Amino acid sequence: MHVQAHAVPGTVDPPARLFIGQSLRELPTPALLLDVAAMRDNLAAMATWSKDHAAIRPHFKVHKSVHIAREQIAAGAIGMTAATIWEAESLVAGGINDVLIANEVVGEAKLERLAGLARGARMTVAVDHPDVVSALARAGQNQSSTVGVLVEVDVGMHRGGVRSIAQARSLAGVVAGIRGVELRGVMGYEGHVVLEPDRQRRTDLAREAMDFLATYVQALQDDGHRIEIVSAGGTNTYDMTGVHPCVTELQAGTYAVVDHTYARLAPAFRPALSVLATVVSRNGGTAILDCGTKVVAVDVAPPHSPIGRVREVHEEHTLLDVEEGGPPAVGEVLELVVGYSGGTVNLHDVYFVASGDEIVDVWPISARGPGWTNPRPTGGAGR
Repeated sequence: MHVQAHAVPGTVDPPARLFIGQSLRELPTPALLLDVAAMRDNLAAMATWSKDHAAIRPHFKVHKSVHIAREQIAAGAIGMTAATIWEAESLVAGGINDVLIANEVVGEAKLERLAGLARGARMTVAVDHPDVVSALARAGQNQSSTVGVLVEVDVGMHRGGVRSIAQARSLAGVVAGIRGVELRGVMGYEGHVVLEPDRQRRTDLAREAMDFLATYVQALQDDGHRIEIVSAGGTNTYDMTGVHPCVTELQAGTYAVVDHTYARLAPAFRPALSVLATVVSRNGGTAILDCGTKVVAVDVAPPHSPIGRVREVHEEHTLLDVEEGGPPAVGEVLELVVGYSGGTVNLHDVYFVASGDEIVDVWPISARGPGWTNPRPTGGAGR
């Protein structure tokens, strides 16, 4: 069954909703399942932790669900983080009025859309180049809005971000001297640290990255700039980065749905995502399932099965090593715990929301791919 999500957040074509109230075993496979109890436990765990530490501004790019974002806000999140202008548009259209795009946004069309959103929502974006700041300021002037900016600092990932304090000071000076933008702080994502398996080493590396970021904060403050926001942190480093005295808010996002890979590194949270698949063939000790790389992402880690070892994942099939002569039988429906949540979610139109064995709701997944199906900005919701 093909299910097409509407562009308007919060709505789904009727066919998917027909399964509400049915057993998850009645779903056509493959299907993406969200364990709503596990998700809400994860949100509560992060909300409890963040009350006494850095605030949480969860990353939308992982779950891409306005429903989940609203629950995160209700649980105490101060706003949301997005990766793209398309995600930001989905969030604002869904009633989320404080959004950070933790990424460089380049190109006149995208910057105009961003500035348009800022007419009715508090929008902030990462910057690392003066030409982009100037272009963003022009868009803000065109749209009669002001977009907040964070100077992104490369704290070790060697991706986006300024590479020196001199660059940061110069960039902050450009922001301060032009209408249409305002400096709100700095950002530094310790992405090179988050998959370090040794917890103590991960802690040391995260602290080192934040100590480095703090030198930039101090330099900008010494120049007279007000630093309201210092943004950093992932799910596997939230309780390391988030205790640093410099950091004001965390971008962790995977914690809401947690995959098998991250659950081993962030034990406070439990996996909430699985893919439902059917055994379509048996060959000795191999069970062949009807889900493959078009359904489950494997570029970080393969899915995990509690009844056998995932040996290979092809385009339309997963090969599972099981006991010869034992279960599962052809036609049996299995759940595979997602190994990489962000990539897997991006392959689906909807979540089938499960409570125990029952499908209790269907939630659309927004702003997948380039996001061109999103509605054009209309200024967003009111502050």
